[in-house]
Order: sequence, then structure tokens, then C-alpha cells
Amino acid sequence: MYYYHCKSANLVFLTPQMGFGPEIAPVESGHLFAPVKGDPALGRGSFKVNCPGQLEAPHGLEVLDVSRLPRTQVDGPTAAAIAQGRLTAVDRSRPNWEKLLTAAPKPGKKRVNLLAIGDVGSTLLTGLKLLGGDVVSSIGICDLSEQITARWEFEMGQISLPWDYGAFPEVEVIPPERLFDCDLFVFVASKGIPPVGSKVKDVRMAQFEQNAAIVRHYARMARAAHFQGLWAAVSDPVDPLAKTAYLESNRDENGRWDGQGLRPEQVQGFGLGVMNARAAYFAKRDSRFASFLTEGRSFGPHGTGLTVANSIEHYDDALSQELTQLTVTANLKMRELGFKPYVAPALSSGALSLLLTLRGEWHCGSVFLDGVYMGVKNRYTPAGIETELLPHIPDALFGRIRDAAEHLKQII
Repeated sequence: MYYYHCKSANLVFLTPQMGFGPEIAPVESGHLFAPVKGDPALGRGSFKVNCPGQLEAPHGLEVLDVSRLPRTQVDGPTAAAIAQGRLTAVDRSRPNWEKLLTAAPKPGKKRVNLLAIGDVGSTLLTGLKLLGGDVVSSIGICDLSEQITARWEFEMGQISLPWDYGAFPEVEVIPPERLFDCDLFVFVASKGIPPVGSKVKDVRMAQFEQNAAIVRHYARMARAAHFQGLWAAVSDPVDPLAKTAYLESNRDENGRWDGQGLRPEQVQGFGLGVMNARAAYFAKRDSRFASFLTEGRSFGPHGTGLTVANSIEHYDDALSQELTQLTVTANLKMRELGFKPYVAPALSSGALSLLLTLRGEWHCGSVFLDGVYMGVKNRYTPAGIETELLPHIPDALFGRIRDAAEHLKQII
């Protein structure tokens, strides 16, 4: 390993480098950065390294599976940095990547701003208000309708514990120009949701074109504001909209890519949480799927391409595909009952997953892998975003995950 000190940070490489000053002694403590090669647009921006092989193969789906990564050899100090969660990989092909070497996480509770207070937004808001007092300082709400925001500010202001009136975060109405004055921006805006009883089979994708246009507008606003927080995509289709936000924020006024907008790790799709919860719902009610509750995982997008695994260690492809089908079509069952399926998504994918994110805990969400936003188990750490690293993903399951990524690439 080769160590350098640059921009007030300690760097480590697998090979000797030019342009970083003289080589220094191996770094035994403190935060360590590993600049890696990648694509300026489709590579991961930065992430926590939890396996040496990720230094050689940092951007693909293989980062989820130890057995599919190169058997990279590192020295003792680098191995210790990985084991202790002190090593951050940074894509050196991205513009201004050096800024990450001196960036520091903001301590304390976080400000959350929420765009659109419809069925999903109001339910999500209620969850954040009641459950987020430990990590949320305050919540800003914005909507096209001033009547709606006035209503929800009034409602939320009257929710409190007796004699402990500061236990829950305060909610205030904000104008659009203040949307990115926050740590977490939650996009819940949507247009053209197919009505209950419609013949639309893929309800989520039917919303893409119109919702993508809305995302483009606010992505450009985030760019203009030099937003440094987390953009959470909750509206459908979650995963393509997350990528739309990332890509559009990085285009100049002429539509050319310049990489001056949101970094890929600044955007996450929040749709997998409810899919995971729906799989658990069916697993609780059918003993054939019970292994999911202790050994299972969910991967992929919120909708077509979702992959539910009954178990990682005892994977059954047929059983997993049956459970996946039940999970993917659960929203249609709710529509058959005559209701829009929004309460569980607003809470499982929305409020609960967002709060786990702010707490730095494991959750289900879509992160940038292989050039798409792929749903996986992940968490945010002081060393960057961390994706769960499994010892071995069965071939059949990994193939389904790869198929999901290819499907997403066809969309955007």
C-alpha cells in the first residue's frame, strides 16, 4: 500500500501515485481515504469500504457479495482501517472530488423539508412528527395549495404531550425558495396517479413521465442552492426518479453534464421499505415463507424488478419468486378493496426508513450501484454510505438482482 498526505487528509492507494506529494509512512489511526477509479457520471461518488476487494471493483453489484469481489491484498494499517470503519473510497474521476476529503458530517438533529402534503405526504409527516423527536429538529412543509399547508401546520401544531411541549419537532409552512435550506429534502410530489378502478397494470411506471418533469425542476433548484444534504425520493416510480434527480442536478443550463450538482450518494430512493414489510406480512401468514423473517432480504426497485429472497443461506428460487409476486402485487390487492395503497408506503418506506437513515441505522433504500439506484440494505456512517456485504449471494438470486439493474437501465 502507498500512503500520501494531501488536502489535509491521509490517502492510501494500491499502486504508487504521482501528484500527491511524497510518500508517507503507513497511517495507523484516523480517517483514511482511498481514491479509486470510476466513471464521472455513472460511478459511485464515495462510500464506506468494508472489504479490500471493493478498492479494485468499487462500482458494480459485486460490492454486495464478498465471494464475487477480487481477493485484494492490503497491509495491516489499511486492513485495520476497514475493520474499524475508518476507510472511505472516493471516485477521483468526479469533478471536485477533493472537497470530500475535508467535508465533515453535521452534528445534532436535522432539519427536514417535505414537498407536497397529499395522502402520502401528510401520512409521512405525521410519522415524522410523532417518532422523530430524537433526530429531527423541525419540519418544513411546502405544497402548491396554501390551504393544505395551513391545515397541516394547524393540525401538527396541536399534537403534543402534556407538559412536555417540546418533545416533538415543530412544523412550519415554507415557500419554495426555502426548500433546500435543510439537511433532508423529501420529495413526495406526484401528478396523475391512476384512479382506483383504472385498467392501468403498472401504476408506478404510469406516473414516471409527469413526475420526472417535476423532479427536473426541483433538481435544478437543488443545484442552484448548492444543496449538501440528502435528497429522498418517495414518489413513484421511486428508483427512476432518484436517478432523474441525480442526473438533472448535474446538467448546466444547456443540458450538458458537468458534475456540479448532487453527488450520487446524496440521493436515495425510499420505496424498498414497504416492499420488505409486505414480504414480512405474507411471511407471517404462511409458514412456507417464515424463513424470510429471520434470513430473508429484499433487493431492487419498488415495483417491477423487485427481488425478495426467502433466505440467503437457504435460498429457494421458486419460493422466493412466489413471495416476490405476492409482494409486488400487494398494492393491486388494496386497489381491489377500493382504496389507494398509500398508508403503508408512507410509513414503512417513508417516515420509518427516513428516521432509520437519520439515526445511521440499517434500512431498506435505493443507493447508486452499477449506474442505477438499486434497493439494498444500507446505512449512513461517518465514513460514508455502507451497503450490506454478504458472504455469498446464490447465483440464481444474484442473477435476478442483475436483471433488475438491467431493467432499470432501460428506463433511464
